[in-house]
Amino acid sequence: MPSVQPDGEPVPSDGALPGHALAGAADRPLAFYLHVPYCATRCGYCDFNTYTASELRGSGGELASRENYASVLAEEVRLARKVLGDDPRPVATVFVGGGTPTLLPPADLARMLAAVREEFGLAPGAEVTTEANPDSVTQASLAALREAGFTRVSFGMQSARQHVLDVLERTHTPGRPEACVRWARAAGFEHVSLDLIYGTPGETDDDWRASLDAALGAGPDGPDHVSAYSLIVEDGTRLARRVGRGEVPMTDDDVLADRYLIAEETLSAAGFAWYEVSNWAASREGRCRHNELYWTGADWWGAGPGAHSHVGGVRWWNVRHPGAYAAALAAGRSPGAGREVLAREDRRVERILLELRLAEGCPLALLRPEGLAAARRALADGLLRPEAYADGRAALTLRGRLLADAVTRELVD
Repeated sequence: MPSVQPDGEPVPSDGALPGHALAGAADRPLAFYLHVPYCATRCGYCDFNTYTASELRGSGGELASRENYASVLAEEVRLARKVLGDDPRPVATVFVGGGTPTLLPPADLARMLAAVREEFGLAPGAEVTTEANPDSVTQASLAALREAGFTRVSFGMQSARQHVLDVLERTHTPGRPEACVRWARAAGFEHVSLDLIYGTPGETDDDWRASLDAALGAGPDGPDHVSAYSLIVEDGTRLARRVGRGEVPMTDDDVLADRYLIAEETLSAAGFAWYEVSNWAASREGRCRHNELYWTGADWWGAGPGAHSHVGGVRWWNVRHPGAYAAALAAGRSPGAGREVLAREDRRVERILLELRLAEGCPLALLRPEGLAAARRALADGLLRPEAYADGRAALTLRGRLLADAVTRELVD
């Protein structure tokens, strides 16, 4: 089941923010994340805040069923308008995630997007993304989503090998994601992304190469964005229990590093450039602008059960269960479960943690004397790029990316 939420102070019943949170807001982009908490089945490695029909049955989940969910979520968008008041910013990006957003009919996703458009407006050229499982879309549904204003779609491909998909308990078959890419392009989507996972128990180097080749071979007008994530075996998942029983082996860290190098080599050869440790794009325009806003400290409102938000250094998160979420909104209350007001030092540390993962790196000016000393050592060890360092930024080399977590800890300390 989903992981435990963080601790925090109570959220006011009306969702009001401290006065300082909106100071200077006009200079920061505003984004919306819309969470759809439904899945047809729960994948064995997943600990996201998602629910199958059987998990919701008899637990109050009918208050936020698939059939009425678009209307429920629109209520939170209207709450956001009240909380943010006369904030003049049009929304720069919208990202519909889950779960499996495309389990809902395209018309419902269109209604959710329309709520954002009606309350805030969309900036010219706004990026509007939906995640999708390959077996939850058709040519017709993708065409309807494009017609509704979605500009980008991200498919969860994970692997091109059936035995790897079986371990992950994914329900689509090899070849389906590539077909979905072609359908999305035919429907007129400007940007198409594929998500891959490496390090699944039983996966070989050849399996991983085959997955990368399949992703890139989706056609001459294929994806312009690829995400490649190392599998994390989360406590409490079915996969964790299988590993604990010795049914499947954990993948060695050295093997994971080799898989990352294979991804970098293959994607670079195909004309993709990394812009965040786990993300590659075929052009500057192909980058996920919504995620870039997360990584650079913009404002975003996360609507939906368990969704997290951040505005002006205030971070909050919603109650996790769809029934409790819907009940709060129906009673005219914020669905917020807790929040924290980030101190200046917290925000400094978070900037380092997030921006160091970007190709552009983070400003050396963010580092304290101990961190600057660590940066000099990292530079001498070949973990930071000399040209970026000379320009006042700490930016990772390829070897630095393999050791990103360790480098970050050193620079923060």
